[in-house]
Amino acid sequence: MSSKNAFRSSLAKWLLATGLLLMLSACVEKPSTLERVKEAGVLRVITRNSPATYFQDRNGETGFEYELVKRFADDLGVKLQIETADNLDDLFTKLHAPGGPVLAAAGLVQSDSRKTEARFSHPYLDVTPQIIYRNGQPRPARPEDLIGKHIMVLKGSTHAEQLAALKVQYPGINYEESDQVEVVDLLRMVDEGQIDLTLVDSNEVAMNQVYFANVRVAFDLGDAQSQRWVVGPGQDNSLLNEVNAFLDKVDKNGTLQRLKDRYYGHVDVLGYVGATTFAEHLQQRLPKYEKFFRDSGKDQQVDWRLLAAIGYQESMWQAEVTSKTGVRGLMMLTQNTAQAMGVSDRLNPKQSIIGGAKYFNAIKEQLDDSILEPDRTWFALAAYNIGTGHLDDARKLAQNEGLSPNKWLDVKKMLPRLAQKQWYSKTRYGYARGGEPVHFVANIRRYYDILTWVTQPQLEGSQAVESNLHVPAIDTSQPPADQSPPL
Repeated sequence: MSSKNAFRSSLAKWLLATGLLLMLSACVEKPSTLERVKEAGVLRVITRNSPATYFQDRNGETGFEYELVKRFADDLGVKLQIETADNLDDLFTKLHAPGGPVLAAAGLVQSDSRKTEARFSHPYLDVTPQIIYRNGQPRPARPEDLIGKHIMVLKGSTHAEQLAALKVQYPGINYEESDQVEVVDLLRMVDEGQIDLTLVDSNEVAMNQVYFANVRVAFDLGDAQSQRWVVGPGQDNSLLNEVNAFLDKVDKNGTLQRLKDRYYGHVDVLGYVGATTFAEHLQQRLPKYEKFFRDSGKDQQVDWRLLAAIGYQESMWQAEVTSKTGVRGLMMLTQNTAQAMGVSDRLNPKQSIIGGAKYFNAIKEQLDDSILEPDRTWFALAAYNIGTGHLDDARKLAQNEGLSPNKWLDVKKMLPRLAQKQWYSKTRYGYARGGEPVHFVANIRRYYDILTWVTQPQLEGSQAVESNLHVPAIDTSQPPADQSPPL
């Protein structure tokens, strides 16, 4: 064979081999987004650092969005890696970046403009945009009342889009967008009179209004909207489909509702007057008893702020009160309870707090082992108010209704029935004012939330701390007891 023919033969073989390799490589599909997440063993999620989404407390990472997305990561069998964005524009930029986070869980609402840069999951939380004004100023009642007001909203938010659309109809409406603030900053600025109005979602208003005595809701701007998770536009459908299946599942099995109850089910129980009064007493009364709460919390391995919340609900931190039924002191102990807990003087605040802490722990230990945290704490609080016998009656009613006797969300629905003859006549312990422990627990949970927040301003992130959003009302030099229950 001539050298020329040999060359042609070799070239043909090389081309054939190369073609086969190209065909084989073309047949090998790239791994999907979901497959890459599982292979890496990490779900990278971007969010906002705020009370309604994600923050860190003494027990670690927490927040409504965090809790929900952590369950999703657990479902996938991977670790969760949280990243925070400085602002909404930064969030979408990072979501779009190659090799960046694959999911955004940040209380985002779908809009026409956002549909072009992201894809949204099924809804998981409905919120309503609300115009916020300062108490003492004229209350806006309709969109045209916004004309001539100093309004500020988050840059890149759907609220900015709403105001832009409104400005077309009412050209006199002017607003400012800022990427240097979060929702708590906006509420503070209204509270202090730095701006006239802002536009904030109802869940964040409810969660934060207690910290700002002058903040009021003027009116709802438009209908309720749904918060959703977001994946980048360049992804395939694998992760989004998995997200939707997960959200549908937790909605159906009650997990989502329990999270909503935990974070939002008790945020509005105080109202404006109650919140303002609590804020005043936080400054004026608690400092006298804080050391007693801390010491008792450490001795009994209970978060001192939970004990303080119980004390406020019982007596509003007044050491010498006596009720019509004969319970007395800061923790409002009965004579029998005081004796059982070794309290000789119920009007002595130190003794009362020690007795209350011991009593709470004693009740908690009596509960069925099947009741786990955080429900165990809520059950113990209810029993502190109504007694373990009536609580057991409510648990049995829940079980008879096909509900869980170990979940506070279910049992609290049954407690008010103890005041209705058609129900209490079927129970062992009979009549009880069953609505009281429901309010009792809700109030304490709210007081506890506030105490947790004001004693740990770092939870809101460095930006919030630098702006002095929540200066601690009480001494925070001593850390809470490490053994406190997960709440």
